[in-house]
Amino acid sequence: MGGSLDVRCSRPAWPTWRHPSLLKIQKLARCGGVGYSSEMKTENELRVRHLEEENRGIVVLGINRAYGKNSLSKNLIKMLSKAVDALKSDKKVRTIIIRSEVPGIFCAGADLKERAKMSSSEVGPFVSKIRAVINDIANLPVPTIAAIDGLALGGGLELALACDIRVAASSAKMGLVETKLAIIPGGGGTQRLPRAIGMSLAKELIFSARVLDGQEAKAVGLISHVLEQNQEGDAAYRKALDLAREFLPQGPVAMRVAKLAINQGMEVGSLMLEFVLGIESGDLI
Repeated sequence: MGGSLDVRCSRPAWPTWRHPSLLKIQKLARCGGVGYSSEMKTENELRVRHLEEENRGIVVLGINRAYGKNSLSKNLIKMLSKAVDALKSDKKVRTIIIRSEVPGIFCAGADLKERAKMSSSEVGPFVSKIRAVINDIANLPVPTIAAIDGLALGGGLELALACDIRVAASSAKMGLVETKLAIIPGGGGTQRLPRAIGMSLAKELIFSARVLDGQEAKAVGLISHVLEQNQEGDAAYRKALDLAREFLPQGPVAMRVAKLAINQGMEVGSLMLEFVLGIESGDLI
């Protein structure tokens, strides 16, 4: 295996999503989604792997911010943006998997401690960058799969919603819980959740700030597959890899055109989409 932007940080000890400190996630939020506070900094928060041999054409984006529960920091957003920008024009890429390399966590949303240190003039651009990179992921020309092997709240679930397909372990926890804190999802969640599960149920989940486990998420159509977690903690990733392998024999141009046709058919029009995303950002409130 090899690949561009292949970067990785050392992996310290971490708790699972059941650790009491992670209960704070549901009480901490800012624009762009619920998140987790962290103080450590690193430039190695994302690993991009271009798989080889029988898996050639599959690219894996592995988020690795163990100390910050994979929360979306400025640096991680920058790295995601750089990776996505490179991948969107790479004709050799056939399918992209987004996963966590931290057991028990997919993405806890925005990094709230970093957010709290920003000036008022910095907050808007930061949230806009989160929204932009999530939109860029949604607009990638090839199939994308989110492998949810742990907690995905707020912006973390919005990141997964930007992918074409979502698979999760039964032990995973997912939810857009921002309304509990008198804000709304800021990374496209108000638009992509209804597209995934229907308007009425999406409203119910956002209004109630309910958190679903993998089985519940499968029942409402939020994810396509649910797996019992394995000892390695990567059951969802393994299923995502199986799906990506199914896509490899298909015509690459046909796959891209099929995705474009489906996406365009689901859109309400670019002007209306910009309007509703403006509501999320607070520009129209």
